[in-house]
Amino acid sequence: MARLIYAASPRSADMLYATGFHAPDAFLFLEHRGKKTIVLNDLEIDRGRREAEVDEIISGSALGRDLGTLSPPVIAAGLLLGRKIRRVEVPADFPLGFARHLEKAGIKVAPVEGHFWPEREIKDKRELADLVRALGIAKAGILRAAEVLRASKIGRGGLLKWNGKTLSSGIVRAEADAAVLRAGGVPDGTIVAGGAQACDPHERGHGPLRAHELIILDVFPRDARSGFFGDLTRTVVRGRASEEQRKMWQTVCAAQKLAIRAIKPRIKGASVHKAVQDFFASRGYRTEQKRGRWTGFFHGTGHGLGLDLHEEPRISATVFRPGQVFTVEPGLYYPGIGGARHEDVVVVTATGCRALNRLSVPLEL
Repeated sequence: MARLIYAASPRSADMLYATGFHAPDAFLFLEHRGKKTIVLNDLEIDRGRREAEVDEIISGSALGRDLGTLSPPVIAAGLLLGRKIRRVEVPADFPLGFARHLEKAGIKVAPVEGHFWPEREIKDKRELADLVRALGIAKAGILRAAEVLRASKIGRGGLLKWNGKTLSSGIVRAEADAAVLRAGGVPDGTIVAGGAQACDPHERGHGPLRAHELIILDVFPRDARSGFFGDLTRTVVRGRASEEQRKMWQTVCAAQKLAIRAIKPRIKGASVHKAVQDFFASRGYRTEQKRGRWTGFFHGTGHGLGLDLHEEPRISATVFRPGQVFTVEPGLYYPGIGGARHEDVVVVTATGCRALNRLSVPLEL
């Protein structure tokens, strides 16, 4: 079966995996009878010859001259029909208009549900090395954020001050993102959320930061070189944590350790997620809706990580196999106390799992 992708590799993990080529504009990829072909414009073709991990590179302008147009769907149809290919498999997010043009040309387009490249789920040694590098970039962002918070002064009303200004989520995020850039990464959506904002797991954080409140630092950059993502989270307090805050943070850390110990080949991920839920409940942390919003532990225990930030499968939807890579990130969220989440990344081994990162950040800064 022939396989076809039309996408820009920075926005398509499937294309990046297939070609190893970083190009900002969409281009064509065809795999047929074990041979990988890409069609590039003149701007990219020389670089593609040096960098792309494919068998054949074709000039899009040369094909376009023969067909009388530079339209990518027309070029794709001409390439396929010229090779007597009448049916192609495409990723589920393949452009609809593009697919309809191919079908009008007499080519059957079959979307693939789930993994387009199932082998992406199992990481080899090179991919694990790329993930370790990406996690090192994320670590640089977390450490810089913690450094800025530690250096801040506690001002009137508990407001944090840094370099003579009120310290905000935006300032800490900018410092963390700058560290990510210096380390070779591309930041996007870094979370610095304190106080009540930390009770919403995907709140990026905004406005002034205050002492003695839980602050979630979640950094998930992409390595500019390999395209792999790092994803790490720590929860801190600038000043002194209350007994409630400390207990909740310690419980989250203990839940993560429980989950990591439970990850082993042939174990169902759903059982690990359930064990974390039960552990929280046994410690008095119920998950429930209060006045229309969820409190407690109401997200997954973790997700796959690789060329996508949230890569299939989720922990709760898998049976563990050696070579899979997951974040492990339990969290608790209670208005009035705050939010706490602790996230590290592991690879499943033959006997259990192994951490791919080391990051020690105390609760109190």
